[in-house]
Amino acid sequence: MPSPTPPAAPDGPAPAGAAGHTIEGTARSGPAGRPGRGLQTSAWPLALAYAVLVVYASLYPFDGWRDQGIAPWAFLTAPLPRWWTGFDVTSNVLGYAPLGFLAALAALRTGRGPRGVLTAVAACALLSLLLESLQSYMPVRVPSNVDLALNAAGATAGAAVAWGLEWLGAIARWDRVRARWLEPESRGALVLLALWPVALLFPVAVPFGLGQVLERLEEALALLLEDTPFLEWMPMREVELQPLIPGAELLCVTLGALVPALLANCIVQGWRARAVASALVLAAGVAATALSSALTYGPSHVGVWLSFPVQVGLATAVVLGIGALAVPRRGCAAVALLLLVVHLNVLNDAPTSAYFAQTLQTWEQGRFIRFHGVVQWLGWVWPYAALGWLLLRVSRRQRWRPAA
Repeated sequence: MPSPTPPAAPDGPAPAGAAGHTIEGTARSGPAGRPGRGLQTSAWPLALAYAVLVVYASLYPFDGWRDQGIAPWAFLTAPLPRWWTGFDVTSNVLGYAPLGFLAALAALRTGRGPRGVLTAVAACALLSLLLESLQSYMPVRVPSNVDLALNAAGATAGAAVAWGLEWLGAIARWDRVRARWLEPESRGALVLLALWPVALLFPVAVPFGLGQVLERLEEALALLLEDTPFLEWMPMREVELQPLIPGAELLCVTLGALVPALLANCIVQGWRARAVASALVLAAGVAATALSSALTYGPSHVGVWLSFPVQVGLATAVVLGIGALAVPRRGCAAVALLLLVVHLNVLNDAPTSAYFAQTLQTWEQGRFIRFHGVVQWLGWVWPYAALGWLLLRVSRRQRWRPAA
C-alpha cells in the first residue's frame, strides 16, 4: 500500500531537533557540526558576480587591443612606478578584499577549512595576474607589479576576515540562524537581495525603477538593423512613449520597494523574522538610493530624490509590507511575481527624459567610468532575474524524503 503524502511544511520555523521529513536538496552537516560539502551557500554566486565586476573594471574599455611588442609578464620585473596616488592604492586593496572574503567564505561554508582559504587567496592572486597580463595588450591601461601586490594583499585581508569569523564561530552561528529562519533553497533569493542595493547605485529615472529597458532595446535593435531589409519588420508604436504622471510614478516607487521585501518574505520563516528582514531590505534600498544621489549630484543633494510622490510611495510600500507578513511564502512569491510584472509594464511605458540623460555624465565621465557600465547592466537585468526566480519558486513542487 502506498504511504500517505506527508503534510506540507509549516510556514514558521521548524523546532530544533524535530524529526520527520525534510525538503529534498537540504544540505547535511559535516563532522562536528561543520557544514557539509553539499551545503547551498550564496557566497559562491556572490563571489562569481564580484569577479565579473573585477574583470570589467580591469579591462575597461575593452577596445584598442593590439600586440605592443612586450611580453605580457614583463611588468613583473619592471621598476617600481615613481608616481602613485592614495586613490590607486586604496582602490586596488579594497577592490580585491571583498573577492577574497567571499571566496574564502564560500570555501569555509562548504567545509574546506584552511586549505580552502589558501586556495581562495591563490585564485584571487592568479586572477589579478591574468588581468594585469591582459592589460599589456591595451594601450590605455598600464600593468603594474605594485597593483598585483596590492590586489593580492587585499584578497589576503578579505580572506583573513572570513577566517576570523570562522575562528570566532560566527559562520557556525549563521548556519544555525539560516537553518532556523530561512528555507533551505534560499540561495537565489539571498543573492538577488544582496545585489539589489548595488543595482540601485546607478541613477534611475524613477527611484527604485529598475528594469527600464524597452526604449533602449528598441533603439539598439533599430541601430543594429539599419540599412537592412529587416528594419521594416520591427513593430512600430502608434503613439510615442509618454512621461509618467505623478500617480504612475507613485505606483512604480511603491512596487519597486515592495517587491524586494516580498522576495525576502518568500524565504524567511516566522512573521517576526519577516518584519526584520523587510525593514532591513527597505533600509538598504533607501541608503543605496541616497548614496547614488550623493555620488551623482554631490553630498549636499543626498535627499533630492525624496519628492512627495516618492515619500507617499515608500509609506505605501511599508504599509503593504506589514500586511504581507501574514501571507504564506508561496503566496508572497505569487504576489511579488504579479506586482513585478505590473511594475515593469508601467515603467517601460515611459521614456527616459533628456534631463535625466545629462545627469549620467557624472558617472560616465568621472572616476566611476570603470564601474558604471556593469552597475547599469545590473540595474537593467535585476528585475528580470528576480522574475525568473519567482517563476521557478511559484511553479516548483516541494518534494519530500525521509530525513537522514
